[in-house]
Amino acid sequence: MSNSELNSPSRSLRSSISDIDTPATNRSVLFDQNFNDVWRPDPDFILVVGGLGYIGSHTCLELLKAGHNILIVDNLSNSFRTVYERISTLATKYHDKRSQPTPLMRLCEADYRDETAIREILSQYVKPASLHDGDTEGSPMQSSIKGVIHFAAYKSVSESISNPLKYYANNVAGMIEFCSVLSDFNIKTFVFSSSATVYGTTANSGVPLREEHCTHQTESFIDHDGATRTTEGGCSGLTNPYGRSKWMCESILSDLALADPEWTILALRYFNPVGCDESGLLGEDPKGIPTNLMPVVVRVMMGVSESLNVFGTDYPTPDGTAVRDFIHVTDLACGHVAALSSASAGRVPKGFRTYNLGSGTGSSVYEVVRALEAVSSTKIPLRKEPRREGDVGSCVAMPRRAEIELGWKTQKSLETCCKDIMNFLDHQKRESVLA
Repeated sequence: MSNSELNSPSRSLRSSISDIDTPATNRSVLFDQNFNDVWRPDPDFILVVGGLGYIGSHTCLELLKAGHNILIVDNLSNSFRTVYERISTLATKYHDKRSQPTPLMRLCEADYRDETAIREILSQYVKPASLHDGDTEGSPMQSSIKGVIHFAAYKSVSESISNPLKYYANNVAGMIEFCSVLSDFNIKTFVFSSSATVYGTTANSGVPLREEHCTHQTESFIDHDGATRTTEGGCSGLTNPYGRSKWMCESILSDLALADPEWTILALRYFNPVGCDESGLLGEDPKGIPTNLMPVVVRVMMGVSESLNVFGTDYPTPDGTAVRDFIHVTDLACGHVAALSSASAGRVPKGFRTYNLGSGTGSSVYEVVRALEAVSSTKIPLRKEPRREGDVGSCVAMPRRAEIELGWKTQKSLETCCKDIMNFLDHQKRESVLA
């Protein structure tokens, strides 16, 4: 096979892959031919688990745009195989426009908790001993996977309250076993999908949240009022099992990095991702019933639901509804690219470090509704309901650490989020007509 064939976008990304059966998984999507036939000298990959979900798919696209080869592991429990083709289409178009070769993208359909399957997948990316720099007997295994992004957690606050064991089993126990396998393959650069829910009721303090408001080791910092403060490792007022699972994972990862200084672990605390890729081909399209504000509002706009339930109109906020820091999902995806770039370049120290990914500006439920109404020219019917268990009144980020250390900040407005959502819905309508 020629080098031109190996580097061509159609070979790298499009439907040249096929389904094959392996003993480890029911359906494992690997390659259309023997792995050794497509081996190139030292190709590096980023492993993305849960890469076909809402945030994962947008992050995969931005990784490809940034020139990274990616390996996606997803069990399709809350995503669709067609998302893979859409990422492929958008990445190929992006690089074709710039007359650049499109990076490689591969998909393995597997559960990240399936240790046998994960070991089989990772074994395909172990570098031959002859390629190890300064290889000697007993030297650490070397992998072509240079970093991992973990999106495979369950994320519904309400479901976590009704079914906590499901969340602790997948989010916490699953991550422990996954990191153990990664360690065996000497893959120790890890970007963890965390959440602002780790701040618990501290979010109601009325000031933007700093990373130091929730730590896992003792830290000193200068607060917004100029006073020097010290925080002990721990949490305050976690309001639901989902948030507790994220805090537990952060604590475990912090301990892991202390025990093994070869790890570089960045925990990205998301605030409220919304919006869609500007193309309209990628968006938030879960298999189940959505619980996040934006997709719920969209269901009302499409007539699937009669009205939007506004949970809590008596919070101590300007209009009484809950305030959240909404961040465009593309900005959030770019935050992951910045985190990996900073880690690989040594701009962040080895060990465990947390980062807020938010805009620093809060918007209320009513403000979000008005923004969508303005963009769509559609009136959204509302129904006031009591406060929902597990919610806090306000949650807004102080994103300064990410700006300084990762060189990242948000670029897109709430209005842009709403316009991109409408573009996604328009695409879906056109596709349904053509189907």
